[in-house]
Amino acid sequence: MLVAFYKPYGILSQFTDENGHPGFSRFGLPKGVYPCGRLDRDSEGLLLLTDDGALQHRLSDPRFEKAKVYWAQVERVPSEEALRALAAGPKLSDGPTRPCKARMMEEPALPPRDPPIRYRKNVPTCWLELTLTEGRNRQVRRMTAAVGHPTLRLVRWSVGGVTLESMQPGHWRLAAGFPRG
Repeated sequence: MLVAFYKPYGILSQFTDENGHPGFSRFGLPKGVYPCGRLDRDSEGLLLLTDDGALQHRLSDPRFEKAKVYWAQVERVPSEEALRALAAGPKLSDGPTRPCKARMMEEPALPPRDPPIRYRKNVPTCWLELTLTEGRNRQVRRMTAAVGHPTLRLVRWSVGGVTLESMQPGHWRLAAGFPRG
């Protein structure tokens, strides 16, 4: 079984609550499924869960280079040079990242975040789409900060062929698109 879950902002990527922060046990997910990777508490979006250990490994191990698409709202509008630096794979404290796809995009039609991001009248924001094939801790946030554009809101839109299309935060559905075994 493969489950697509729209993890809301502020929810831990685990079933149990911890230090006053809620996990996702309250969302009625099927029994026996476990997350394929993680999303930070302050990130939102697609989290896949499965009861198949081999599938979980293939979806979360960076050696399989499963494409993950993120939408990041960043401070200020990046220059072409900043976008090229993102795509080339900036060097982070734990080494260089793999090259990725990076482009500016129109503001996506997403549900409002609760709480909303901070608004600063004199600092414009921009949305970026980043397609990565690795998944380091807080990688997108560290990448955008490395090129001078801190992330304000981060949404994982897709993993492989599974997307958040027509989903709302806190909802889940059975997903297809990945062979078992």
